[in-house]
Amino acid sequence: MTVRLHWFLPTGGDGRTLVDRHAYGPNGQAGRKTPGLRPPDIEYLAQIAKAAERLGFEAVLTPTGTWCEDAWLITAALSQHTERLKFLVAFRPGLLSPTLAAQMAATYQRVTRGRLLLNVVTGGDSSEQRRFGDHLDHDRRYERTDEFLSIVRGAWRGEPYDFQGTHYQVDGGLTALPPDPVPEVFFGGSSQAAGPVAARHADVYLTWGEPPAQVKEKIDWIRSLAEREGRTVRFGVRLHTISRDSSAEAWATANRLLDDLDADTIAAAQTALGRSESVGQRRMLELHGGSRNQLEIHPNLWAGVGLVRGGAGTALVGSHAEVADLIEEYHALGVEHFVLSGYPHLEEAYWFGEGVIPELAARGLLNGTAAESSGGGAPLLVAGGR
Repeated sequence: MTVRLHWFLPTGGDGRTLVDRHAYGPNGQAGRKTPGLRPPDIEYLAQIAKAAERLGFEAVLTPTGTWCEDAWLITAALSQHTERLKFLVAFRPGLLSPTLAAQMAATYQRVTRGRLLLNVVTGGDSSEQRRFGDHLDHDRRYERTDEFLSIVRGAWRGEPYDFQGTHYQVDGGLTALPPDPVPEVFFGGSSQAAGPVAARHADVYLTWGEPPAQVKEKIDWIRSLAEREGRTVRFGVRLHTISRDSSAEAWATANRLLDDLDADTIAAAQTALGRSESVGQRRMLELHGGSRNQLEIHPNLWAGVGLVRGGAGTALVGSHAEVADLIEEYHALGVEHFVLSGYPHLEEAYWFGEGVIPELAARGLLNGTAAESSGGGAPLLVAGGR
């Protein structure tokens, strides 16, 4: 099992700070209160996508939600700016027909020549779901996701598929031209409602970057559930990264990001994040308790991002070798996919790609094509098919 590396597309905006990236003024210009913000226009996102492709990342994750561009549309556009890079498209079941989602995925695969991966986001915030007209509670959303993914996979068979469930009733659903290859499904969720759905449908179970011991507990949990279903699930982790030529430089960067955050900003963010129904979000908040103290929760694992950011709240911080060490530690637990990001995403992609990727290649943790991208004079290629 080799390490599979992915980057992130900040389709809600980017910048040199952890402070609100969505404070845009008229015509998409960055707001005055937070300098250094970058609107998520197609030209900037194309720079990041091209950098990720050039550096050897296999795919880029694109988020979903109110505060970002539509993941399907923006990645379809970016596929025309890249050649090999795959797109891990996040979407929310329940906001569109499962048969339509199956058709969209099949079309996407043909248009991009097989560069689609799917990230299923069931949703952990009822207020966010209600913006899209969804009024189901947390556990019922996972129940619906279970049915949704059953229908999607049924429709991909290329012959009429019937389904009668609590949330969906489908008669003869199909995708006339099934996707080739069938997109792999990435799925996350830390609640008791999420685990069985992941076991039945996920190709890759994706967790946020908790300390290795806690990640191992999740891996063991999902693996045991999948075995009961007669399935094998692979694993991934979602993390930020601050990698520099020396440990001191990396921690200085982390501290600079922290210096941007005043007590009121942190308190307001923690209050908002505390209202989330997501068990994974609650676990992220517990790593730091809203305090700036003791943010290094495991050697070279920093919880500072989670003070003001929802979702993945931890970062790999250190020298290139130290960051590679921690990746290797997760990998030894069974983590194959690493979905990474950093502020700003363009510059941090190069810090990681030019610093950590050669280190991982030297340790024999990357497959052939990914390793080649780190070598001097070698072809700049990303990892091949799955």
